[in-house]
Order: sequence, then structure tokens, then C-alpha cells
Amino acid sequence: MQTASAARRSATTYRWIRQFHLWIGAWGALAAILYGITGLVMNHRFGDGAWPQGDSNEIGKTSLAIPAEVRTTPEQLSLWLRDAQQLDAQVIRKGAPGGRGGDAKQPPKWTLSGGTASDSWSLEYAPGSDTADLKRSSHSTLAALNRLHKAVGGGGWWILLADSFAIGMILLGLSGIWMWARGRSAKEMLLSVMGLSTLVFCAVVGLALL
Repeated sequence: MQTASAARRSATTYRWIRQFHLWIGAWGALAAILYGITGLVMNHRFGDGAWPQGDSNEIGKTSLAIPAEVRTTPEQLSLWLRDAQQLDAQVIRKGAPGGRGGDAKQPPKWTLSGGTASDSWSLEYAPGSDTADLKRSSHSTLAALNRLHKAVGGGGWWILLADSFAIGMILLGLSGIWMWARGRSAKEMLLSVMGLSTLVFCAVVGLALL
């Protein structure tokens, strides 16, 4: 009796996890295709046989007069850009002193950037200067999708959606491993496709980290 009850519980658990696995797969199916394509493209962005990564073109460059009261911190400059120029900075960076290869005695430049996946802007400002250079760029569809893959230009809603996809991938992997391991001995798991993929994965990652 106890054996039959345990078997029923096991079967019920399996059905629920299988259904959960299917729901997650359905939720993230399009994301898996998108991330798979863009990941494959970006994986081949270097070398002689590099794949096309899409086009990113500078479409405008202007010089902005920076008020004295917002020159003290990049955060104040960011607030001014949002209020006066309707430019919401998503990334704020402080570079090395004097910029790349510059004089270490010079203060680090500030770089603020934002926009969407298709249209972006960046502003570079040297503390103490009266002006800053604002550049605007346009990105092709493929370049925009690659930017979304890297969580650039998608905005808060895209990040939230991408987080749900990432969590879904984790749960998909865990539930898949659980269903694959169900009813198999350790030896059968070791000699299975799962065991082979684990061995290859660990070997390749280990070599990459050396």
C-alpha cells in the first residue's frame, strides 16, 4: 500500500514538473531563438572570418554648452541632460585620468550614454570644460538585436523581461536534469548523453579559464 502511494506521489510530481517545464519552454521559446541567433553571431565577431554584426553609424555630433552649476559631478550633469535636453543617461562612466593614454594629471573624463537599441547617444565631458561633445548613432536591426542581447538600450521593461527569460533558462535546465535523472542509476547517468555533455562542458570551461 505504501509502495503504491509513493508511486502515485512520484508520478504526480513528475507530471507537475513536466508541465512546469513545458510552460517555461513556451514562455521563453522566442527568447531562446533570439538569444541563440544573436549569441551565435556575436560568438563569431572576431578574426579573419568574422560574421557581420550589423551596422552602427554616427548620424550627428553637436557641442553642448554645459552650465557651471552641473559641472561638479556626473550625476548632476545627468540630471541636467534629462531636464534640459530630454536625454536620460542609462550609463555613467568615469574614465581613467586624462582619458586613454592621456596625462595622469588631468581629471578623468565622464562618459554618459543612453537611447534605445536602434538609436543611441553618448556624451563625453572633461571636468572643468565649458562644452561637451554629444554624438548620436543609428544601429541596424542586427546591431540593435545584438545590443539587446547585451542589455544595452532596451530600457527597464526589457531588462525585466530578459531577467524572466534568464530565470526561466535556469529552471528549464534544473527541471530537465531532474526529469532526465528520474529512474536512472548513477552509472546510467554517467554513461548517458547528460554525462557526456557535462564532461565536455567542464573540460571546455576549464580550459577557457586557464
